Amino acid sequence: MKCPYCGHPDSRVLDSRPTLDGTAIRRRRECLECGARFTTYERYELLPIIVVKKDGRREAFDRNKVLNGVLKACEKRPIPYETLEKLVEEVELAIQKTGYTEVPSRMIGELVMQKLKNIDQVAYVRFASVYKDFREIDQFLEIVKELKKNEEGTS
Repeated sequence: MKCPYCGHPDSRVLDSRPTLDGTAIRRRRECLECGARFTTYERYELLPIIVVKKDGRREAFDRNKVLNGVLKACEKRPIPYETLEKLVEEVELAIQKTGYTEVPSRMIGELVMQKLKNIDQVAYVRFASVYKDFREIDQFLEIVKELKKNEEGTS
């Protein structure tokens, strides 16, 4: 595995363990050249997923793109990185389980919102505001009312 810091092609594995859901192996590595430590994930390869955008364009599913969107929504929130990594893993697995090789971007956004709603309501509102392209304050109020209603229903 190539070192992300110095580019040296060799590293040694310090620790290996399965992820919580067992769909990947997490490996802690150390570069043999500079001594830097980094983490890699080994996953089984499934059918490629093509995302159909709102405007009809198609692009390969990129789990890092989903993770970056979730990270932005969760900025300055007390949510461990591992929780967000698990969320993205669950979304990707849910898409794979559909059996479709092409999925609308809308489906990915909805899956992420469902998961975020259960993790952190502020992050959920942030993600929803970008995903649903909020343009007016009333749209924020509507989603907050929905959260309050759901909260009262479960109390």
